Amino acid sequence: MSGIWLAVFGIIVLALGYRYYSKFLAEKIYKLDPKYSTPAHKYKDGVDFVPTNKWVLWGHHFTSVAGAAPILGPAIAVYWGWLPAVLWVLLGTVFAAGVHDFGTLVLSVRHKGQSVGTLANTLIGQRAKILFLFIILLLVLMVNAVFAWVIANLFISNPSAVLSVFIQIPLAVWIGYNVYKKQGSMLLPSIAALAVMYFTAILASYFPVLQIDLVSYFGGEGTTTALGMTATSMAFFVWIIILMAYVYIASTLPVWKLLQPRDFINSHQLIVGLAILYLGLLFSNPEVTAPVSNSTTDTSWFPLLFITIACGAISGFHGLVSSGTSSKQLDKETDARFVGYLGAVGEGALALISIIAVVTFFPTAGEFSNTYSGFAEASGAGLGVFVQGAAQLATGLGIPAQAAATIVAVIVVSFAATTLDSSVRLMRYIISELGTEYNVPSLTKTHVATSVAVVSSAALTLIPEGPNGFGSGGYLLWPLFGTSNQLLAGISLLLISVWLKRLGRNYWPAMVPMIFLMFMTLWAMVSQVFTDWAPWAEGSDWLLFTFGAIVMIFAIWIMITAVSVLMNDNKDNAEKSA
Repeated sequence: MSGIWLAVFGIIVLALGYRYYSKFLAEKIYKLDPKYSTPAHKYKDGVDFVPTNKWVLWGHHFTSVAGAAPILGPAIAVYWGWLPAVLWVLLGTVFAAGVHDFGTLVLSVRHKGQSVGTLANTLIGQRAKILFLFIILLLVLMVNAVFAWVIANLFISNPSAVLSVFIQIPLAVWIGYNVYKKQGSMLLPSIAALAVMYFTAILASYFPVLQIDLVSYFGGEGTTTALGMTATSMAFFVWIIILMAYVYIASTLPVWKLLQPRDFINSHQLIVGLAILYLGLLFSNPEVTAPVSNSTTDTSWFPLLFITIACGAISGFHGLVSSGTSSKQLDKETDARFVGYLGAVGEGALALISIIAVVTFFPTAGEFSNTYSGFAEASGAGLGVFVQGAAQLATGLGIPAQAAATIVAVIVVSFAATTLDSSVRLMRYIISELGTEYNVPSLTKTHVATSVAVVSSAALTLIPEGPNGFGSGGYLLWPLFGTSNQLLAGISLLLISVWLKRLGRNYWPAMVPMIFLMFMTLWAMVSQVFTDWAPWAEGSDWLLFTFGAIVMIFAIWIMITAVSVLMNDNKDNAEKSA
């Protein structure tokens, strides 16, 4: 079968979801009010609360949520066959992610721009808020570690992409200054910046002098440095320090100075990247060689598929972005449909092309089976196979293979970096909230909270154990990230359901995906915690067992509390402010 048919079917489903289902949610469920004064106007401070054009905000939101996860998860999940992966991406995007991302954005806008963690206090009680904030804090810490790990390794394996990625930073600062100080346009400068990035990437592909290869700088692969580390480990360490210095600065600057303009550039990069891949698919017309459903797997796709593909179907991290940063920048409440639901649709389109790039990459089914011989092998190979498969699609447009691979690497790193600094910013908010909650004034200060976020993230990323040696922290926590992320999404949908019920509205569009997601995720988590990671299991892991058990207990506690509130609430308790 041609990969084109998968793309056509998927795009039609996603387009219909945005055209009809998101309109139903906007008009009948969330009841958006164009005259409602959003937090961006009520609390405008020029730092976090900044009224923003919906296209610019969509760019920030989309690229913040579309990191490496909607690429990595689907690239691993095709291990079970392309059909289960495609169906979960499409149905999850339309009926779960769209409801969740859109809903958390509206919920936060209607509650002073507060995060879902803080809103747990308003909706289901103080104790639930503390438990929820703990889960969120652990999740964003894992996001920081995982994405820093991914970026550092991509820099090491693709040195020709480094200069292009870093050139984006001064360009974004210049665009932000031009727009907010001189009232200039952001569209044309951001397109020009993107052109500069890609031109630099292509040049670096062919001229080694433009490649920033730290492994070679420290003596080359296999060399042991004076500090006793290999050149690769030393390069990884340096990249993590550079990345953490960058995210410290990026997460403390006003959003208009770097975050918004850089994300707007990345939104165009995402559109261009998707266009290249989908057009490359059209012109190259590759055959799908992966199996429809893989019957020889060493693990069942129930329930692991639903935590392996999180971003790209539904992800709790999206709710943190919606309620943590995007809600503080929404100009009009009616923009929430465009920003929230369309952001989810965009990520679904990215997950879909990720699946297609992988399942059409291998010349034969046998070669696919050899690479995806087990779940562990699929997890290790997924991202690399996507980069190669996406580059292969791009060559269908006549782009040289070497330049195509560099451009794909630039796109993946840019998205991952966007998610990383947004996540550090969110972690700073959470630490400040906990500082207020437990009366620790120092933690409410921006630079103190950011320092705690950055140092803890760097320490976790640089854990020197595990199968990958030095710097395996992000890699080791990936299994826990999947389940924690989906539990967060389920709890957020539960909060939306409680809020809608209090308003006397139909809460089943949020409740149905919540029930499905919580069932699958708790099933997966119980299996992992008590079968895979437990001290009595063959592959025991005390770190994952401890944190996994804590997160699971807290999530069940929050769920029981929320369900109790949901069952006992009535329309008379509806919040007058909404």
